[in-house]
Amino acid sequence: MSAVEKNPSREGGRKLLVALFVAYLSLLAWIVLWKLEVPYLGGGVLRQLKLVPFAPGSGFGASAPFEVVANILLFVPFGLYLGLLAPSRQWWKAAGAVAGASAALEVIQYVLALGSSDATDLVVNTAGGLAGIGLLDLARHRLQARTTAVMTRICTIGTVFALLLTGVFVASPLRYAPPRDAAALSMHSVPAQLAGNTAKDNVPG
Repeated sequence: MSAVEKNPSREGGRKLLVALFVAYLSLLAWIVLWKLEVPYLGGGVLRQLKLVPFAPGSGFGASAPFEVVANILLFVPFGLYLGLLAPSRQWWKAAGAVAGASAALEVIQYVLALGSSDATDLVVNTAGGLAGIGLLDLARHRLQARTTAVMTRICTIGTVFALLLTGVFVASPLRYAPPRDAAALSMHSVPAQLAGNTAKDNVPG
């Protein structure tokens, strides 16, 4: 008799975790790349690199404290899911997986010209994943054998609530952010138009 036949409920719980993790990753990518807007390709105006964390650069200011905290919170579930799906994996390998996923999002953001690819995001996103791993480790010390069952319930409730909240937000007139490239194009077009008008005024009649 196989392990699945011996413990079908455990296999079902793992399948649920995988499904929830995929849903979380899809939502995470939508938030990070398109800020809950309809997916689009940028025009290249905001294809910028910020290689020094927590410092202004490439025409952009330093990351706002709210943005830093939001990124940390967004990646806490990443660490939780990794810890639940691969409990035997060493913490530094899990941290590497979080950093790799964050780096992939930054690269996609740069390639698709969706905004500034920032080293700050890589640092704080990895910190959020590590926080999730740490929270799961604390839960294991306290809950012992009940850890997986309890944390799976928490992840289920949290992920479903996040999906429902996202649906309500998208259906509402509120917007987290406008298409960033379009906003940047409008900002760049104003000085260009002013310069064009000035040039026309200076042409001898």
